[in-house]
Amino acid sequence: MPLVTEDEYIELERKSLDKHEFCRGVITAMAGASARHNALCANMIVSLGVALRGGPCAVLTSDQRVYVEATGLYTYPDVVVVCGAPQFHPKYRENLLNPRVIVEVLSPTTARHDQTSKFAHYRMIPSLDEYVLVYQDERRIEHYRKLPTGQWLLTECTGDEGSVELPALGCTIRLADVYEGVDRFAPEPEGQGSEPEAAQPPIKLS
Repeated sequence: MPLVTEDEYIELERKSLDKHEFCRGVITAMAGASARHNALCANMIVSLGVALRGGPCAVLTSDQRVYVEATGLYTYPDVVVVCGAPQFHPKYRENLLNPRVIVEVLSPTTARHDQTSKFAHYRMIPSLDEYVLVYQDERRIEHYRKLPTGQWLLTECTGDEGSVELPALGCTIRLADVYEGVDRFAPEPEGQGSEPEAAQPPIKLS
């Protein structure tokens, strides 16, 4: 299968209504997300936005594409926090380089990918200090924090009384706020989620 160039990928994304990831010549389509997934993302964005209001950090949605320079991955995290001056790809200016915190909402099809291979990419971002994984089917959040040694410390938070401390942002997020109102939406079925689908053939550009 012939590989796609970065220029071709960026041209595709600028024209496409759908989102695609790209890494070293291979484009993968991203499936749509469920209402429950979107509600959790929205709650996290609101919680972070309120906590960070008036400070040096900004919360960005899943429309913000992130570029991992060390691995060549272009991707769309569910929620991104950037602090201070945002840095962008020198050529493709819409691609953020320096997220401080990344949040992913897990789906049945995304959990393994987000916890392993995608996290391996994210760990190569020098500015990234914290990585947050939000479960859909239970009130549970996994929080990874980068230590001065470069190792990552995992903390699990569960239940409505739980909370997630984000030292890099100087704030705490309550699980009750993250999961508020989500039970009105059915859990995401197997096979649905925003994880990239199996590698697709390069898309012909018009």
